[in-house]
Amino acid sequence: MKRNEPALSERAFFPASRRVATFKITLAYDGTGFVGWQRQATGTSIQGLLEDALRELDGRDVAVAGAGRTDAGVHALGQVASVSLERQIDADTLRRAMNAKLPPAVRVVATEDAPGDFHARFGARAKTYRYRLWNADVISPFERTYAWHVPDALDVERMAAAARLIEGRHDFAAFQAAGSLAKTTVRDIASSRIVPKRSTTEDTEDTDLRILSALCGGELIQYEITGGGFLRHMVRSIVGSLVEVGRGRRAVESLEDAMRSHDRGTVGPTAPAEGLFLVRVVYDVMR
Repeated sequence: MKRNEPALSERAFFPASRRVATFKITLAYDGTGFVGWQRQATGTSIQGLLEDALRELDGRDVAVAGAGRTDAGVHALGQVASVSLERQIDADTLRRAMNAKLPPAVRVVATEDAPGDFHARFGARAKTYRYRLWNADVISPFERTYAWHVPDALDVERMAAAARLIEGRHDFAAFQAAGSLAKTTVRDIASSRIVPKRSTTEDTEDTDLRILSALCGGELIQYEITGGGFLRHMVRSIVGSLVEVGRGRRAVESLEDAMRSHDRGTVGPTAPAEGLFLVRVVYDVMR
């Protein structure tokens, strides 16, 4: 045994606080009023709220990594974060403790023990985003912060055909925000679809939507996209182009032309943040 190495019995009695546990945290949040996921110099961020709550629990500064850096006003149904804590706490107690400290607009829906090298961002294999469009002359006041109000008539079949052209491996340089620092703009998209309307008897939500549709004279259109990764504002830029296709202002094939051009000027406007939701993040089975 080396002179400065502690004996086995000494190591066994090291304080428990020196042992670090890693957790996978699944979150849902209403992004209205927040500056986005990432901590900013000013304004309230989701990451900042989590780190502040965990600092109280762990008695030290902790870093929380998120699977996706959602922008201001963007919502999440299944955002994933990773964190390592020195405090000895089980996953279920951690969930309850965090929810006791977080505002009602941010909820920890699940916590799991994770391997020490688990990282929510770098370990993600796929993400699914959903965008909601309320197509009516009037938008319900209950939908105004969760959907883009598009009063113009939309050809949903044209939008669906254009959406499918996004699938596969493409260069999405034309669909990224200005000033992006991404090393590559090539992305793999597994699915890009206008979500079919669900049966009106399928669940309570559809009953509510039928009532709202009858009152406001319109319908909810939903777009979902799944891929290995996304550029900043990429999904919202795609949606902006799809709406232009639906309005008849662009050809269905214009999205293919934009991907070949790499030119931001060839795509539609960036859709508003309030209609976008991070739905789920997929990982390999944790061991």
